[in-house]
Amino acid sequence: MNTQKILDYLSALSMNNSRDWYHANKEDYKKANAAFEGLLQMLMLEIGKFDSSILHNNPKDLIFKIVRDTRFSHDKSPYNPAFRAHISSKGKLPVPVGYYLMIKPGDQSFLGGGLFADMFKDATTMIRDYIAQNGEEWETIIHKPAFEKKFTVQGRALKNVPAGYEKEHPQAEYLKFKSWYLEYQIKDEELNDAEAFLAKAAEIFRIMKPFNDYLNKALVNFQMPTR
Repeated sequence: MNTQKILDYLSALSMNNSRDWYHANKEDYKKANAAFEGLLQMLMLEIGKFDSSILHNNPKDLIFKIVRDTRFSHDKSPYNPAFRAHISSKGKLPVPVGYYLMIKPGDQSFLGGGLFADMFKDATTMIRDYIAQNGEEWETIIHKPAFEKKFTVQGRALKNVPAGYEKEHPQAEYLKFKSWYLEYQIKDEELNDAEAFLAKAAEIFRIMKPFNDYLNKALVNFQMPTR
């Protein structure tokens, strides 16, 4: 597995972020993308040892496009120089939550989990309600030594506890959140040895799984909005 091919291509794209360069080097993109698909396939097999719900996925269906939507952005760079994928029982949809991988040169790669999207108000409400009613289970998960060693729960949050929830609730700080996610940073050098990286990534995701399971129990009846 040639992970260096992935990093080399993304580094070059970062320095030459234009449509002309992209199309002139389309074959290099295809090779790097194929390497990323292969990495995902191997990663899924490792995750499948503790979460078989993701094994039916095709890696191609899990990868996000590198083309950026620049309509409402000051940054008009046409491409995001990163390979990204979300692995869950329903593919790359944000719900149910799963295992997120981003490879981006410059020590910007990371492994993630939880709910990153905060635009789904129903999902936010469902998780808040579940935390409010199942606070002890939440605390048990996020304060396990192995979890605390690797993660801090992150997310966009309100300044105050939203209406309808007790301001003095034991999990009041987490009830302010609109999204709840985890990130574990990966350095470029850790990607040099694909086998070692896969073993580490699988272990990180294994520790993360109870957190994902908790959120997915909260989101069991969530329906993605129809366009």
